[in-house]
Amino acid sequence: MEGASSPCLGNWPGADSNFKYVDCDVDSLESGRGALRSTHSSMNSAFERYIGIDYSGAQTPTSSLNGLRVYAADRLTAPQEVMPAPNPQKYWTRKDIAEWLVERLSEGPPTLVGIDHGFSFPLRYFEQHGVPLDWQFFLDDLQRHWPTDEDIYVDFVRDGSAGNAAARSGIPRWRRVTELRTRTTKSVFQFDVHGQVAKSTHAGIPWLRYIRRNVKERVHFWPFDGWSVPPNCSVVAEVYPALWNRTIPTAGRTPSPVPAEAGQDHDQQRGKRTIEMELAFLVRKKAGKYPLRNKFDFHLWSRRRRRRDTN
Repeated sequence: MEGASSPCLGNWPGADSNFKYVDCDVDSLESGRGALRSTHSSMNSAFERYIGIDYSGAQTPTSSLNGLRVYAADRLTAPQEVMPAPNPQKYWTRKDIAEWLVERLSEGPPTLVGIDHGFSFPLRYFEQHGVPLDWQFFLDDLQRHWPTDEDIYVDFVRDGSAGNAAARSGIPRWRRVTELRTRTTKSVFQFDVHGQVAKSTHAGIPWLRYIRRNVKERVHFWPFDGWSVPPNCSVVAEVYPALWNRTIPTAGRTPSPVPAEAGQDHDQQRGKRTIEMELAFLVRKKAGKYPLRNKFDFHLWSRRRRRRDTN
């Protein structure tokens, strides 16, 4: 597949040298903006179906999460929530969403998919770790160090119990160009803060790799496969719904794409997250990872970890 031409990928994994770069400079962004303007009118009718995914990096890839929501629309119908196939779990899992997207994108018709987590890392990350500026290499390399498509928590990798985060980590002040230009965004390395995107990004990128490997030439990951999208191709792109969701009627939903009933579970979910952290701590303590003695020590540990990620 390396270097092969295809209708949706051009000269895969990059249509030309600009498109291989995972964090484009300002000049590349401006040239891409011009390409988008030139194709904007045709893009309005390029897709038959539209899918939006509200993502979550909590728990494991097989955990049923009310923070994972899928909406779909076509040219004739308004967006409707898509529920997972009937099973004992009420909500989607990250694994189920990836497999469902592979099915939808493989069958056609041309579909535009927006997912609200980061698709790449700042340029400083590549310079620091000597990672080539090639998105496919980045996907493979990150999955080797952050194997969050396996049945583990993101925090397991962060704390060294799985993977090799120490060799592929960043600091919160590293930002992509798109984050520098959008003041309300947070760094993909800023964990443990309100509105973080770091955990969902580290949990989601290995699943982008899975989708790309399984759908192959039928999907165009924008802009990494090129600024301009060839005809009859599906597109997967990073989205930031907060930029426009205040201009769209909620129709009974909460301000985020998550339906209103999820808000009723907010307090319960806060309790679940606390329990989740405590369980992760106890697992590591039993393995000798943390020689701490009691719950008070746990709270000190969790506070220090939060400070570590914000400094």
